[in-house]
Amino acid sequence: MEVSGATERRFSPYTDNGGTVLGVAGEDFAVVASDTRLSEYYSIHARDVSKLFRLSPHMVLGCAGFYGDVLTLTKEMNMATQIYEYEHGRTISCPATAEMLSKKLYYRRFFPFYTYNVLVGLDAEGKGAVYGFDPIGSFERETFRASGSAASLLQPLLDNQIGYHNQPNAKREPLSMEKAVALVREVFSCAAERDIQTGDGVVISVITKDGIREELFPLRSD
Repeated sequence: MEVSGATERRFSPYTDNGGTVLGVAGEDFAVVASDTRLSEYYSIHARDVSKLFRLSPHMVLGCAGFYGDVLTLTKEMNMATQIYEYEHGRTISCPATAEMLSKKLYYRRFFPFYTYNVLVGLDAEGKGAVYGFDPIGSFERETFRASGSAASLLQPLLDNQIGYHNQPNAKREPLSMEKAVALVREVFSCAAERDIQTGDGVVISVITKDGIREELFPLRSD
């Protein structure tokens, strides 16, 4: 009787559905954007899926990666912010939400959410705030941050155009809302040329004291 050789089978609870999110903070505004492609390896599942989730009238969470974890995490965050508002009688602030998200990510540190998170909104003084996170909850407030499948393409562009890195003689001017939106469109167009998991469209949410304005622009769809 012949015995067949040992067979190894693998299972992963995660998959990478791609996507890119980006946040930029201005003096009295903030911009957050994501592409709309939902993919897996070389397959495109959907072309109109935003990765932006509104948590309050002045705050948006950009969340990309494994879409199952994206939906679970954003559902938990949405519920937590509503409970806070019910218990305290006021809308939770952006810094407090960043702390809340950090704790949720750290709580799952032994089986982490496979998500790339950028929290964008206005602080108590009405200034733009961007918070970038690592997978287990470490975070910091920044002026701009890209995360997701095309982060390595977008971050150097932001460093150069907003942070003025390696431009010692450049004239540093305050970032206007119009320039920020135009720059976000441009960097996403560049990313769509090089990253197969980023494309189809870019959703841009502009956050001001008056609320959130959303715009959609096309990207390449091949």
